[in-house]
Amino acid sequence: MTVYTERGHGSRLADFFGEHAQVLSIAVFFIACMVFFSIGSDTFLTLGNILNIVRQAAPLLIVAITMTFVIITGGIDLSVGSQVALINAVAAVVMAMGYPWPLVVVAMIVLGGGLGFVQGWFIAYQGIPAFIVTLAGLSILRGFALYLTQGYSIPIQDAPGFFALGRGVIGGVPVPAIIAAVVAVLGYVAITSTKYGRQVVAVGSNAEAARRVGMPAKWIIASVYLISGVACAVAGLLIAARLGSGSSNAAVGFELQVIAAVVLGGTSLMGGRGTILGTVLGTLTIAVIGNGLILMHISPFFTQIVTGAIILIAIWLNTRIFTANFRFGSGRKR
Repeated sequence: MTVYTERGHGSRLADFFGEHAQVLSIAVFFIACMVFFSIGSDTFLTLGNILNIVRQAAPLLIVAITMTFVIITGGIDLSVGSQVALINAVAAVVMAMGYPWPLVVVAMIVLGGGLGFVQGWFIAYQGIPAFIVTLAGLSILRGFALYLTQGYSIPIQDAPGFFALGRGVIGGVPVPAIIAAVVAVLGYVAITSTKYGRQVVAVGSNAEAARRVGMPAKWIIASVYLISGVACAVAGLLIAARLGSGSSNAAVGFELQVIAAVVLGGTSLMGGRGTILGTVLGTLTIAVIGNGLILMHISPFFTQIVTGAIILIAIWLNTRIFTANFRFGSGRKR
């Protein structure tokens, strides 16, 4: 029989740091990046630059929040960049035909959800690994975007209401940042305080056990790809609204940044464990690094090297911290 000893304040404090080690570590890393780039560039901490960072980070954060749900289930979505590009291109083409932008926005969100669900259906109900399905989706969807635009950028004209989604400001805060904040809050509430969030974690921890206790495990898996598709649609629309055009070359390498943000925030690639707060911090860290390197006149291509290194180091630390916590938890029993 397992007996738990009574623990004092020190043990509770150790438990707190052990439980939140990953979020605390990314918070420290984020602050360190802020300090480093503020020293390296006089313009980094200006209000204009901070607003620029949050505006540009908004599409990344929106997709990263839903990617957190996907990875918690033990899956992955490599097609998010291609989904963003396809929605971006289709929206521009349809608006160029003269359709009103509110109708286009609704249609693109439905299209994004549909694309995500189709991939989720293959993964959940046909048993094809998520890596294979979404890798195919990465190629297929980007190919459709290229075919649709023939590789050209499609300008969007006479849509001030649509442009406000990407360029507007409310109370001094960029509209994309407000939308991203709302998505982050909804994601946090969903994963921590709803039945759906508990089911997502349960399926990620042990899908077969979740199924045996009556949870709709297959539907839960399919649904996280559906919401990922919706998030990609929102991100694609925001990028089109900010740039005033749609292009098949939008969001190239986007999936790499999204995955980096999520794993940097402490979500386990093995599933069953993740945090929205960590994802927010991970996203902001990726955005700050990209912005800071440019302000310090370092080649923007170097950002790809940094992002890849972050993914590798984050996964390594993720695994080590999880192992240490498991051993520490086992050590409290006698």
